[in-house]
Amino acid sequence: MARARALVGVPFRLHGRSESGLDCVGLVALALGRNAPCAYGLRSGDAGRAEGWLRAAGLVPVAGGAPGDVALVRPGPLQLHLMICVPGGFVHAHAGLRRVVEMPGPSPWPVTGWWALI
Repeated sequence: MARARALVGVPFRLHGRSESGLDCVGLVALALGRNAPCAYGLRSGDAGRAEGWLRAAGLVPVAGGAPGDVALVRPGPLQLHLMICVPGGFVHAHAGLRRVVEMPGPSPWPVTGWWALI
């Protein structure tokens, strides 16, 4: 969680994997110290593919919602997004705001799965 919060303010960049720019996959990878794929578009509704990467990165599905867990959410019919749960909200790479932000409160989007690093 501390690593995720330290990345708040980093610019948004599709396929970004460093503090010079991150997308949601890069944010989770950097915060958890994992490698991440780059072969995906901004719009992708392939939950199986996202879950495959989460498993390959060493995360496991959990009942969910504890600080440090990763939420796989569906902002739209053809879009998936990853957010890191922190006390009182989430840290995520916000494409519209063009940066990593900490968002208070519950997810505004349906959570399709919770994942934790074991």
